[in-house]
Amino acid sequence: MARLRRRTCILSLGLLLLVVIVTLVLKTHAPTENPFDLPGAHELFPHIDGVENKADLKSVQKKMDDPLEVERDAQLEAILKKFSPPNYNLHAFYYIWYGNPKFDGKYIHWDHPQMPHWDSKVAQAYPQGRHSPPEDIGANFYPALGAYSSRDPSVLEAHMQQLRTAAIGVIAVSWYPPGMKDDNGEPIDDIVAMLMDAAHKYHVKVAFHIEPYRDRDEASMLKNIKYIIDVYGGHPAFFRHTTTSGKVLPLFYVYDSYLLNSEQWAKLLKHTESGSVRDTPYDAVFLALMVDEKHKRDILTAGFDGLYTYFATNGFSYGSTHRNWESIGTFCEDNNLLFVPSVGPGYVDTSVRPWNFQNTRNRINGKYYENALSAALQAKPHFISITSFNEWHEGTQIEMAVPRAGQAPYLDYLPNRPAVYLEITRKWGAIFGSERQRWQD
Repeated sequence: MARLRRRTCILSLGLLLLVVIVTLVLKTHAPTENPFDLPGAHELFPHIDGVENKADLKSVQKKMDDPLEVERDAQLEAILKKFSPPNYNLHAFYYIWYGNPKFDGKYIHWDHPQMPHWDSKVAQAYPQGRHSPPEDIGANFYPALGAYSSRDPSVLEAHMQQLRTAAIGVIAVSWYPPGMKDDNGEPIDDIVAMLMDAAHKYHVKVAFHIEPYRDRDEASMLKNIKYIIDVYGGHPAFFRHTTTSGKVLPLFYVYDSYLLNSEQWAKLLKHTESGSVRDTPYDAVFLALMVDEKHKRDILTAGFDGLYTYFATNGFSYGSTHRNWESIGTFCEDNNLLFVPSVGPGYVDTSVRPWNFQNTRNRINGKYYENALSAALQAKPHFISITSFNEWHEGTQIEMAVPRAGQAPYLDYLPNRPAVYLEITRKWGAIFGSERQRWQD
């Protein structure tokens, strides 16, 4: 019996020793850090602290189980490391109205018509008709990506890489309500979700540049603001601005805002109005387009939060004239308005308005753009907006262009590289960032 107890005791000690050894081995191979506590995790996985945590963990696990997805993510992270951080105070106007036969069944916007002059006698002296892509497009420059479609995922990917090359943090996408379109295009709202997905991959944010759609008034604006926030407001790429009062609100550019009078806008934008969006879930920062000097007071009485100037032609309007920006900035500062001057690399639209030579502004190998950026900084703006990333019809694009022969010779960026305007943007974006920090200090 004593011999049996000794044998049982020895077996028990051996089993206990085995358990201890296995436990130590498992601890040695277990991760010592939670991956969601690592630097940058909260930017890449924004919901890890909320109720969606479990769902997100399942999504991450699913991606980890897909070798191709893991490889794609690794490639993307390697690409992102090559870029400067996005500057969310640097905005660029962006257009998704382009189409081609492969993705849209036909060319859209690249076949833009040559628009007649309003004076019929002048109009007779200039050509009229439509362009015939892909060799003949409605632009004075030719895009490096060709006559592309805004629905092409590879184009969106390339655009996001170009935007990150320029360190642009926000694109203001030209927007019409569902089913509506500009005079030369097709409805585009159904592209926005894909655009936002592509932007989010590259940490670019998306704001909305609301166009003067048919029958736009304060009532339809309220309806469409609700639509945009309800449909897109939950997307991680949706841009929100932190105001001086600490509110985090969407930001809207409103093109041709002067088409409605200040009394109509006040119904939407003034705290005193019963139908106002203020202090509701649909409150936002609204920027009006200032063209004429008189628009300053109209913008103020209408209840807008700030103004922008859009046009890339220095001298075309009071708002687009560089020498006026300092005084406009002072007016905005005195009246608690955001000032967002719009800079551009040049202007030429004679491919679609063949009579409009007087508004052409030569790029001068980048000097025109740098002069505009310098003038904007002197006005101490809240944001700088760029006209444009890809408005090819008016020759304001900073997107990469290439030399190309055609029925009429296309302009190009030579002797500079196709990415020259992206590089100039990045340089001045860094200057803007350091200056902005100095102003705040």
